[in-house]
Amino acid sequence: MEKWASVELKQADLGDTRRNKRLVRIVEDLAAQPSSSVPQACGNIAATTAAYDFWNSPYFQPDDIRKAHVKSTVARIKEHDVVLMIQDTTSIDLTSHKATNGLGYLDHTKSFALKVHSTLAATIDGVPLGIAFQQVWARDIENLGIAKKRRQRETQDKESQRWLDGLKVTQQLVPIELIVVTMGDSEADIFDLFSQQRLENSHLLIRGTHNRKVDHSAKYLHQAIRATQPCGSLTIEVKRSPEHAARKATLTLRFATLEIQVPLHHIGRKQLKPVKLQVVLAEEENPPFDVSPISWLLLTTLEINEFDSAARCVKWYTFRWLIERYHYVLKSGCGIEELQLETARRINMALVTYSIVAWRLLWLTYEARSNPDLPCDRVLEACEWQSLCATINKTPIPPQQPPSLRQAVRMIATLGGFLGRKGDGEPGVKTIWRGLRRLHDITATWKLVHQIF
Repeated sequence: MEKWASVELKQADLGDTRRNKRLVRIVEDLAAQPSSSVPQACGNIAATTAAYDFWNSPYFQPDDIRKAHVKSTVARIKEHDVVLMIQDTTSIDLTSHKATNGLGYLDHTKSFALKVHSTLAATIDGVPLGIAFQQVWARDIENLGIAKKRRQRETQDKESQRWLDGLKVTQQLVPIELIVVTMGDSEADIFDLFSQQRLENSHLLIRGTHNRKVDHSAKYLHQAIRATQPCGSLTIEVKRSPEHAARKATLTLRFATLEIQVPLHHIGRKQLKPVKLQVVLAEEENPPFDVSPISWLLLTTLEINEFDSAARCVKWYTFRWLIERYHYVLKSGCGIEELQLETARRINMALVTYSIVAWRLLWLTYEARSNPDLPCDRVLEACEWQSLCATINKTPIPPQQPPSLRQAVRMIATLGGFLGRKGDGEPGVKTIWRGLRRLHDITATWKLVHQIF
């Protein structure tokens, strides 16, 4: 079976077939041991030196690597009728890396970072398909404090332009016969995003935060939507976070069609027109006493005329959490903030390489939940699933047929500390990346014993 990285990056064009092969090798090594250091993952000094030289190469750019992954992402997108494009921004905090040049400020003059804005494609069942768009930049120290003057600047001159760029690029990538839904948290509540010209198959689903003026007797958005009658209730799964355990929440839904007025302070107000949007309010009226109640105000261009269509929007919005998990894997699983590289460009090179690894880990986690009965040999090589089964079952003889993907992922997670108790649910990405590291060593021993070279 051809290795997954070879398939994923088969369209890579770095100007030399040797560079293309090196990229595949680096991604395979890092994915097999995502939480290991670069020398540990590469295995020897020659491979480690080759990885660092690769990230320092002047012959190609980080976007050349991204393009290969994006092409594979688009191929997966074409297998679905509707795709979610989830945007979010994170910071790669490198303040402790005093020797790294080319970084920008984070919050003040003594904190340094790279900013990363990503668009993660996902199915309507919450399976991540890959990164469709990614911007990386360093803030110029001369612009420190410029946010205070944001009302005096055009959107194209602000960092918020990244949301519009993400929309534009993803519209170009997705075939017109498919529906693409761009999603974002309250940071994406930008009037220019709503007023942006979109293709017929392109929609927005954004969490609102501003109490905008509307064409309604209540005059303002928050009051107008709360003046409507509830249309029903919906129970959702609230994912586990550092602040609270996983739980179920029952939300009361309201929806209305409202015309959002142009903000009074908008610098281009005279050239803009009001925008008609569907508004959904999902509120938890009886939360547990020890948690903050959920209250989502969703602004969308999708048609909503009944409870089911409002509930669909809420369900889709629950998957916005995927991109936060993606950033978590990138930082905590892959350790991107721990890399000791000399320049921001090298960090960017490493970032795009690890971005593919982070997606793969996240995909494996949720694919096992969405398609649990798939045979695991779609994902694992024979020596991997055989050594995995032999280790978990404590027998030298593996089964004749590969286990299901769900069974294999749970076994991998068991290697990473997953207990699999009745109330534990499905394993998370953290126990999976820990388990993959152990599986790498187990497989290496298996191949040695069975003389597989």
